[in-house]
Amino acid sequence: MKKVCVVTGSRAEFGLLSNLMIEIKNSALLELQTIITGSHLALEYGFTLDEIMSHGLQIDKKVEMLLSSDTSVGITKSAGLALLGFADAFEDLKPDAVVLLGDRYEIFSAAIACLIAQIPVVHIHGGELTEGAYDDTMRHCITKIADVHFVATEEYKKRVVQLGEQPEMVINVGGLGADNLSFCKLIDKNQLEKDMDFKFLERNILVTIPPETSGLEDTDSVVTATMDALSKTLNIGIIFTFPNADVGSAFIIKEIEKFCKNNANAKAFPSLGMERYFSCINVVDGVVGNSSSGLLEVPSFKKGTVNIGNRQKGRVAASSVIHCNSRSDEIFAAVEYMLSEEFTLQLAETFDPYDKPGTVKKITGFLERTTFSKKRGKNFFDVEFSF
Repeated sequence: MKKVCVVTGSRAEFGLLSNLMIEIKNSALLELQTIITGSHLALEYGFTLDEIMSHGLQIDKKVEMLLSSDTSVGITKSAGLALLGFADAFEDLKPDAVVLLGDRYEIFSAAIACLIAQIPVVHIHGGELTEGAYDDTMRHCITKIADVHFVATEEYKKRVVQLGEQPEMVINVGGLGADNLSFCKLIDKNQLEKDMDFKFLERNILVTIPPETSGLEDTDSVVTATMDALSKTLNIGIIFTFPNADVGSAFIIKEIEKFCKNNANAKAFPSLGMERYFSCINVVDGVVGNSSSGLLEVPSFKKGTVNIGNRQKGRVAASSVIHCNSRSDEIFAAVEYMLSEEFTLQLAETFDPYDKPGTVKKITGFLERTTFSKKRGKNFFDVEFSF
């Protein structure tokens, strides 16, 4: 059996990977290995280790790497600790291939360890742009290390090929988030209220604000403007989820907690878990913030998204996504428009560009029929340009 190792370092990433991991585990041809790291092992970010185990998944290795610092120095040192940990983990597990998703710094550290250990890398969700986060650069770096690329749209496929990857190794399978909806059993509103100890109002929104890390925008000003705008949205229930461990995340958490203390209509959760998170999207009237989920998953629910600032700049977006600058008045106006009857009537026509049925099964099938060998370098594919 081929040993396929999946690395996960955050709740959002595990939410995307969970059904793929279960499919690999249930395969007669594959042996699943699991390495967890990052915020999964941190209490302040929800300690989501338990959620992974609740899916019946065995954890083979834990890579402790987070320092109690959200400064650039602290995050850089955490990435260095991750690299040390992955070196030992891969040496012990000896996987035939490693599956990595996305663009976070702990995933970048795992990719570097694979490159030096000559372990083939299967990368999911490459070719995307998020110009407001340094993750954007890390994603493209992981692309250059990876051997197989499962992308979510044709535009992203072209971009990965443009980066010099062989076209036959770049496969458009759609987005994992949209596909995961077919696996998820949603919780009804009444049960959700009990589980979360939160009373939904007539209108409700879900808010997630990760840090702006690229320097295009100041995280503090984005958060302050968002909180100011939300304070003016009267008679609306507000559910916050915490950001992942990035530069500036401590300030966001502090501001969320302060907002919830001063507003009885708001409640914060370090982590909702995939089932409750999707169920919340199904119940609320829209989502607000700058998280990738607002573009990758929410359109499949025919719900609106207010996407704030530059963090997701460059990503393919459905017509249900309302882009706005990080000014309080613009955010307030965008939220009001998202909740308006005029906009709501348009949502029936929304098409999710990431929805391509069978994503999980396509990736698993490829892993089952592919023979992986030790990395021996790869040829750069040159694209002909006419300027």
